[in-house]
Amino acid sequence: MSEAKKDLAWIDTHCHLDAPEFKASLPEIIAKAKQQGVEAILLPTVQASDWDQAKNLASQYGKYIPGLVYTLGIHPLYINQAQESDIDHLKNQIEQSLQDPRFVGVGEIGLDYFVEGLDPQRQEYFFHAQLDLAEQFQLPVIMHVRRSQDAILKALRKRRIPSGIAHAFNGSHQQAEQFIELGFKLGFGGAATYDRALQIRRLLHDLPLDCIVTETDSPDIPPAWLKDEGGKLNEPALLPRIAKQLAGIRGVSEEIFSSAVWQNAMQALPRWSSLMTNTSNSQSAS
Repeated sequence: MSEAKKDLAWIDTHCHLDAPEFKASLPEIIAKAKQQGVEAILLPTVQASDWDQAKNLASQYGKYIPGLVYTLGIHPLYINQAQESDIDHLKNQIEQSLQDPRFVGVGEIGLDYFVEGLDPQRQEYFFHAQLDLAEQFQLPVIMHVRRSQDAILKALRKRRIPSGIAHAFNGSHQQAEQFIELGFKLGFGGAATYDRALQIRRLLHDLPLDCIVTETDSPDIPPAWLKDEGGKLNEPALLPRIAKQLAGIRGVSEEIFSSAVWQNAMQALPRWSSLMTNTSNSQSAS
């Protein structure tokens, strides 16, 4: 089975490298991603206990994946483990991380109205408190928007959030346009590789190319073909193959698609762009 071209630079805007599934083989996971042309990965955190680990992973493996970056946040599915004091802790972590070029924003934050058993008010407390921090520090946000697009759009309109990414976007075309108007890019990945994902594929085909970014959400949201490959783990090395299918749905070449999604991600997360620029300049100087 053919793969995406390995000489292209690919970017994974959502990959949970700190997940337990990757712990035993992370060096190999990183090496395979690099081999497949993945030059940049964003690691979004989901709870306070992950923050230091994410920083350490970005520092340790950034020498292999030059664009390995992280964000700091509390995911809506982890609010039951969170303490209200974690918001103060997050503020302190952000202040300290502003000196780290691999820190690029706040996330993964948001609302989830799909999973049962999550207290809506508790979700909203952590979501709004983290949005306030993003506004205070003028940082982009990585947004979890599962069945919560309208509530999130309402919250964003009340604040001046510079930009961000609506991860695993699966809303309506009208909701997509509203996120775009607020300076957001929309994340597409393995979900679009399923034949039944008609709405996601329509969005991918019809929306402006300059609003689309690529992601794996690994180890979650595996692409369609993995179910036929013995339950293999979704990992960032699969991003080029996923992106090839996304480019086909979009109706553009891999080269055009790779360049566009890279530029879009850099626009959404300016600190990421600065890191890549400085890395490129350093390599040129040496």
